[in-house]
Amino acid sequence: MSSPGDVTPESVGDRRLPRWVWKAAVVFWGVYLLATLAQDFIGRLGGFFLVVLVSLFLSLAIEPGVNHLAARGWRRGSATALILLGVVVLFGLFVVAIASLVGQQIADLLGNSETYVNKTVDFLNSTFNAHINAQRVIDSINDPEGPVQRFIRSQQGRVVDLSVAALGLIVQMLTVMLFTFYLVADGPRLRRAVCSRLTPSRQRRVLGAWEVAIDKTGGYLYSRALLAGLSALFHWIVLTAIGTRAPLALALWVGLMSQFLPVIGTYLAGALPVLITFIDSPLRAVIVLAFVILYQQIENYLLLPRITSRTMDLHPAIAFGSALVGAALLGAVGAVLAIPGAAMIQALAKDIGRRHEVIDTKLTTLSVKRRLSERKWARLKRTALAQGAPIVVATAGDSPRATETPDEVDSTGAEEPVFLSEDRVDDLG
Repeated sequence: MSSPGDVTPESVGDRRLPRWVWKAAVVFWGVYLLATLAQDFIGRLGGFFLVVLVSLFLSLAIEPGVNHLAARGWRRGSATALILLGVVVLFGLFVVAIASLVGQQIADLLGNSETYVNKTVDFLNSTFNAHINAQRVIDSINDPEGPVQRFIRSQQGRVVDLSVAALGLIVQMLTVMLFTFYLVADGPRLRRAVCSRLTPSRQRRVLGAWEVAIDKTGGYLYSRALLAGLSALFHWIVLTAIGTRAPLALALWVGLMSQFLPVIGTYLAGALPVLITFIDSPLRAVIVLAFVILYQQIENYLLLPRITSRTMDLHPAIAFGSALVGAALLGAVGAVLAIPGAAMIQALAKDIGRRHEVIDTKLTTLSVKRRLSERKWARLKRTALAQGAPIVVATAGDSPRATETPDEVDSTGAEEPVFLSEDRVDDLG
């Protein structure tokens, strides 16, 4: 008979861990090792994935232009090379113009620092009733142990790092262009290879989604390029009129940065012309700042809705949120690519699920549209006459009503009517 303190085989067996604990430990550590390897793998190939993503965006953007040239008898490879060459040339001209402008301004600022300091101090003293000693500011700038000279010496060692970074950027751009060329030049072959693995019904869905991606990306690029051109034109006129240095380069900077760099692009674009104008004349800098703010309001409330409604219908809140998410994930590149990506997702999501009629309440009532002018009705009539069909305006809550019917249309209704929403009718003309 054993005492209570004795160890028996039965008690030892009871103290052993269950078998599932060992299996769970093996699974846990296996998953942990796989996750660590996957994280390291993604970290090493993050740059490659970003290059592929940018290449895919460019390929979707230039696909309509390549298809247009291919329909006119061009080979897809030649058409793709021509469009990519145009993109590279335009980007190179922009970089050269901005680099030359910045270099000239820095050299001029360093060579005439005393003159600019005196002008700035006189403006501050006379405008804000300040009492700044210009000579003390000049002595502080020229002092070898002063903060300005120390900062200049600290930046001299970064020239090599800047050159290496610029060389790496050029290599990445060439890689993007090469990927884009193959994606567009062999686009039909690539789509046939993808669709050969799918059933006919899935092929239609995939090709439909592909076409939506091309339309939305091309629409985004077209709308932004048009807005950038208008912005550059108006800013060039104003900058030339007030005598700002290098008005063309500054106008191109404002146009491109404000349109293709979301969220902060507007502020970054307006800061450079204001700063350069401030060096020559603080009063003219105030005029430039006022025009930048005024034009931004005109663009937001007049130009932007009319252009994007025809190219990329995306709610401003969704565009702003997608830009923030893209910037958080991929930086500036992600902010640019997120907006057309959100437009693609929104367009594809429209075909998912059922749609129901919305009840009319004060929370769902849209703003009342103004009545159409006679000129717009005349344009509608000409459009319907050319299509041989009556104009039908679909009003909210009512059945479509025929407003005008051309004389040439058969009254039996053999021709299909042209259904236009009130928003579309109001946008005409």
